[in-house]
Amino acid sequence: MAVPMMLAVRVGRYVLKQHLSGRKRYPLVLMLEPLLRCNLACQGCGKIDYPAEILNQRLSLQDCLDADAEANTPIIAVAGGEPLLHREMPQIVEALIARKKYVYLCTNGLLLEKKIDQFKPSPFFSWDIHLDGDKAMHDASVCQEGVFERALSAIKLARSRGFRVSINCTLYDNAAPERVAHFFDEVMKLGVDGIMTAPGYSYERAPDQEHFLSRRRTKELFRDLFRLGKGKKWRFTQSPLYLNFLAGNESYRCAPWGKPLRTVFGWQRPCYLLGESYAPTFQALMNETDWSKYGTGAYEKCANCMVHSGYESTAVMDAVKRPWHIAKVALMGPQTEGPMAPEIDLSHQRPAEYAYEEQVKAQLAKLAAENPAKAKRGPRVKVNRTRSESARTREKVAENA
Repeated sequence: MAVPMMLAVRVGRYVLKQHLSGRKRYPLVLMLEPLLRCNLACQGCGKIDYPAEILNQRLSLQDCLDADAEANTPIIAVAGGEPLLHREMPQIVEALIARKKYVYLCTNGLLLEKKIDQFKPSPFFSWDIHLDGDKAMHDASVCQEGVFERALSAIKLARSRGFRVSINCTLYDNAAPERVAHFFDEVMKLGVDGIMTAPGYSYERAPDQEHFLSRRRTKELFRDLFRLGKGKKWRFTQSPLYLNFLAGNESYRCAPWGKPLRTVFGWQRPCYLLGESYAPTFQALMNETDWSKYGTGAYEKCANCMVHSGYESTAVMDAVKRPWHIAKVALMGPQTEGPMAPEIDLSHQRPAEYAYEEQVKAQLAKLAAENPAKAKRGPRVKVNRTRSESARTREKVAENA
C-alpha cells in the first residue's frame, strides 16, 4: 500500500465524519498553486501560458496558510508552475507540516538537488516528481532532452536523504501499455513509495492538442496496463476505486469541489483543470458556484475528462459508502475483462465557453491598479512565451523571477 496507514486512517475518518454529518460537498485535498511560472514548457501543459506580469506573481506564505485554514483539508498538494522556484517554499512546507497536514510537493525535479537541503524528511511530507514514462517518453513530453535523467537523479537523492518520494505519471494517446508497464517496473525498483497516474487533460492552451485521450481510449489503455501489471505489486498513491474507474468499471460523476485550487487569481472555479472564473474566498467557491453546469455530460470541456482532480474524491467517498467494494478491488485489482460500465450521455452538454483573454485582461488591470508605477515600467524580466524558447534561457529566467 503506497498511502501511509496514518494518512489512510485520517482521510477515512475525515470522509466518514462529512458523510455522517450529511455534508453534500466538501474538499478532500487542497490544491495549492503559489505561482504559475515554470522552468519547462511541456507540450500537454495549459498552466503557464500567461504574460510575464502574471507569471511574476506569487502567493505569500500567509496567503498559503490562509488557504489551508479556509479549506481545512487533511492533504495539501503544492503544484504550479514549478513550486521550487518560489523562494518561500521551504517555509510554506514547514508551516503546513507544523499544522499536521500531509503535503505533497509536485516538482519536475530540476531544482531538487539545489534546494533539498532547505527541506527536512517528515512522515507528513513527500516529493511528488513528474515522470511521464521512460527517458524517450518523458523528454518528449517535457520538450527537453536530459530532463528524465535529472528527475531520476532527484529521486535517488531524495530517497538517500530519507524523504518519501512518489512519481506523477500523465499518459497520452501515444502511450503503449507494454512500455508503460516496463516503466512502472523500473520505477518500483528505485524504491519509490508510489505512483500517481492519470490521463492528460486537454487544456485549451496546451501546444499539443492531438494526443489527449478520449474516455474510451483511456479505459482501454488502463485495462491493458493493469492486465500487464497483475501480480507485479505496483504501488499507487490513489484509491483502488479510482484505478478501477480508469479501467472502465465504475460509473462515477465528477466531484470538482473535492480538490479545490487556490492560485494567484483566487479560488479557481470550477476545478483544478478549468479556470472559468475565480472566487475571492473558499466559501464563495463552494456556495456560489453553479456545479450543475460542469462535469462530463454537462459541459463540452469536460467530455473526455477522467483526471483524478475530479474523480478521485468521488472514489474515496464511494469507499466509505461501500467498504466491501473497495476491499474487493484492493485485493483483486482493477477488473480488466468483461463489459465496461455504461458511458455518460453527452447529448445534452452545453458548448464550451472561452474566458482566457478576458481573465488575463482583468488580472493585468488589477495588477496595474495595485501598483501603477510597476505597471508603467513593464514586466520585471523579459520572457519569451513561445514554446521554441531555449531550455537554458527558460530555466535562467524562471529561477531569477
